Amino acid sequence: MNYSTYFEKAKQASRTMISLSKETINKLLAELADALVLHTEEILAENEKDLAKMPIEDPKYDRLKLTAQRIADIAGDIKNVVSLTSPLGEILSDKILENKLQIQKVRVPLGVVGVIYEARPNVTADVFSLCFKTGNVAVLKGGSDAEFSNLAITKVIHEVLNKYDIDANVLTLLPAERAATEALLNARGFVDVLIPRGSQSLINYVRENSKIPVIETGAGIVHTYFDETGDLEKGKAIIFNAKTRRVSVCNSLDCVLINEKRLHDAAQLLSPLAEGKVELFADEKSYEILKSSYPTSLLNQATEEHYGTEFLSLKMAVKVVEDLDAALNHIAEYSSKHSEAIISEDAEHITQFLNEVDAAAVYANASTGFTDGAQFGLGAEIGISTQKLHARGPMGLEELTSYKWVVRGDGQVRG
Repeated sequence: MNYSTYFEKAKQASRTMISLSKETINKLLAELADALVLHTEEILAENEKDLAKMPIEDPKYDRLKLTAQRIADIAGDIKNVVSLTSPLGEILSDKILENKLQIQKVRVPLGVVGVIYEARPNVTADVFSLCFKTGNVAVLKGGSDAEFSNLAITKVIHEVLNKYDIDANVLTLLPAERAATEALLNARGFVDVLIPRGSQSLINYVRENSKIPVIETGAGIVHTYFDETGDLEKGKAIIFNAKTRRVSVCNSLDCVLINEKRLHDAAQLLSPLAEGKVELFADEKSYEILKSSYPTSLLNQATEEHYGTEFLSLKMAVKVVEDLDAALNHIAEYSSKHSEAIISEDAEHITQFLNEVDAAAVYANASTGFTDGAQFGLGAEIGISTQKLHARGPMGLEELTSYKWVVRGDGQVRG
């Protein structure tokens, strides 16, 4: 298959985006949100075809599964995007030089944004809404595991675009075959930036093989440290929520670090997890405490491999640490730099943790489950970047823009 045709049409479509008014963009997105809800039954029927191909115990199953409520939530996120102010055209700086040249730094679209993703049909709608709002064209490569779901959502988007007589190539969904991934990785000159969303192996593969600049949305190996001054009730609620709210997402908790001075509270601290059927992998000290109270069928002794693992399931590691410094050292060694949290009532400890932990999002006395574009007030999100160049953390509208220098003169020449 000649994929260059897809990329050429996407590049051409990016020029048409410039002429769209912000009012038209918002009106179309609002109508799209309603259209997705209106087509709920059709989308769910196609989603069932995808679910039938995936074992229910697969950690990706929950990400793949759509429900009427999840479609309503996707529509709600799109309406949130509509309500946000577009960053396009924002003047970041404006100055007049001694030679009377006026120089402005102005926000502009990135251009053509490619996204490679797995088993996440919501990404199809989220990415389109964010890209469209910011004047970008989206080229999407979903996995074969969500092929029917992605096609169903794309069909609705194209129907709305056609109604507004807007080039449907502002959203391209590439075929689910592997060859399309290889073509996208090599679409230099057509695609301006590539964003992988999925497993660490997918992200690594894209980073290592892409000829296009990549923004990494890394895996989440997430820790919460329970300090010697941590409030037990806060700790129980935060840890339970961070682990069990939705286990298949990248902000879910993977490892609890417990200060050894609070080891006597470990059984109480982790007791709600037993009700949630969470399987623990505990180090020697915590295992000795937990074995008399935590269900035997859910308690295991940890090995080195359990630290630094993104479980994406009802599994979690536990480790006892000597103090805050030991917790910081452990996080520095095993963190994927996504989201990290401390539970503490000591202001100095909190400040040290927030300052020293190198992660896209750091928390004090709150669940890491909040690392999400919608929760951060960004509307939907295109991903959570764990790198430091261009964007970091949840990526919303501003992160989908670049800038250019606009220079106005009156005949000036350089000597």
